[in-house]
Amino acid sequence: MIVYDFTGRHAVVAGAGGGMGEAIALALLEAGASVTAIDVKPVPTSLSKFGDRLTFAQGDLTDAAFVEQVVSAAGRKHGGIDYLANVAGVLWFGRDRSALEMDLDVWDQVFNINLKSFVHTARSVVPYMRSGGRGGAMVHFSTIQWYRGDPKPQDAYQASKAGVCALSKSLAMQLASEGIRSNAICPGMALTPLQARWDTEEKRAAVADYTPLGRIGTPQDMANAALFLLSDAASYITGIELAVDGGLLMRM
Repeated sequence: MIVYDFTGRHAVVAGAGGGMGEAIALALLEAGASVTAIDVKPVPTSLSKFGDRLTFAQGDLTDAAFVEQVVSAAGRKHGGIDYLANVAGVLWFGRDRSALEMDLDVWDQVFNINLKSFVHTARSVVPYMRSGGRGGAMVHFSTIQWYRGDPKPQDAYQASKAGVCALSKSLAMQLASEGIRSNAICPGMALTPLQARWDTEEKRAAVADYTPLGRIGTPQDMANAALFLLSDAASYITGIELAVDGGLLMRM
C-alpha cells in the first residue's frame, strides 16, 4: 500500500460533503494535511474527528463571494494553500437531457455547479499557492463520458465535464512556470451518491460485468488517484487527463 505524507501542507477540497470529495478530504487528513472542505451539504461524520486540522464551510460553491471569503480566511490561517481538489458536481437524470430539447435554465445550473464553481475556487486559491513559494497542485474531476456521445444523453453534464478538462489543461500551461500543476481525473462508473440508480445487486452486478476489471469503481479509487497527482511523486506531471475507469474506455 502506498503511504503519502502531507504533514504541514494545506488543501482545499471543494465538494467534500460526500462521495469522492469526502474520500479525498479524508485521505488527505489521514496523510497529515490540514484541509479546508467546502460543500452545500453538512460535514460528514468521517471528517469530524480531526480537530482543528479540518475546517468545514457549508455553503454554495456557485457563490463567488462565499468561495473567496472561505478560501481567503483559510489561506491566511494556514499561511498559504498547497493543493486544490475540485470535486463538486451534479448529474440530474430526467432534467438533464439532449441539448435539443432540455430546459436551458437547467443547462445553466449544471454549468454553474460543474464548471463555473471550479473557476471560483481556482481564482481564489492560486494567489495563495503563489504567495507560499512552494508552488502547488490541483486536480479537477471530469468524467470519461465526455469522450463519447450517448443515446440517452445528459448533454449539460457531458459538456460541462469536457470544459473541466479544457480548463485544467489551460491552467496547467498558464501556471507551469510558477511550479503550479493542474491535472484532471476522469472517473468511469463509480459507486457514489450520484449513481443512486444502481439500487439493486442485480444492477450493480451488470455494471461490474461490463467493466474490464470486473468491478465498479469506489470513491477510494478516486482518492488514490487524486493523492498521487497532488503529491510530490507526480511533480513532473501536469496538463493530463487520467482515466480511472477499470478499463472502460477500451469498450468505447
